[in-house]
Amino acid sequence: MTTRILVLFYSRGGATARLARQIARGVERGGAEAWLRTVPPVSSVLHEAGPPVPDAGAPYCRLEELAACDGLILGSPTRFGNMAAPLKHFLDTSGELWLAGALAGKPAAVFTSSNSLHGGQESTLLSMMLPLLHHGMLIVGLPYTEPLLGQTRDGGGPYGASHFAGDEPIEPSAAERRLAQALGERVARIATRLKETA
Repeated sequence: MTTRILVLFYSRGGATARLARQIARGVERGGAEAWLRTVPPVSSVLHEAGPPVPDAGAPYCRLEELAACDGLILGSPTRFGNMAAPLKHFLDTSGELWLAGALAGKPAAVFTSSNSLHGGQESTLLSMMLPLLHHGMLIVGLPYTEPLLGQTRDGGGPYGASHFAGDEPIEPSAAERRLAQALGERVARIATRLKETA
């Protein structure tokens, strides 16, 4: 039976989406199926609905997919040291899954990108963990057994994968790509083991 890992993210400028694709590669390297999904933007204009599907890129996530996944990897750009409003809004709609305990006991990890090197990456990663803990998910980080973690000069840390995009959005560095893939692979392998013992 296939292990399905939901790589759920919001990306406005593309940096977080680029990191999400690296994580999905790691998930697949870990023997699982990666579901790459995004969330719609939120608008301050309440009478205007967004399109039901995005024009390009990953499809919008449905709550049914969140409930059906075997593991979750959540990503957002930094917004004043916190996750972006569209991702928070989507998570705020997951109350019925919380009531049902649909995500309890499943592994989860987080990732982020920022335009500045000290843009609140760690606090963003930590803020994304809070709703996952409320759902009863098992938080998976990047341990220092990943040798590259002690050598990187850009993104990556024990809380999750990260990417320093800069003012002119750039591709993730080789270290950022490898750490993102390592996180995806780690979640995939843990989810598979948990599924086999359930």
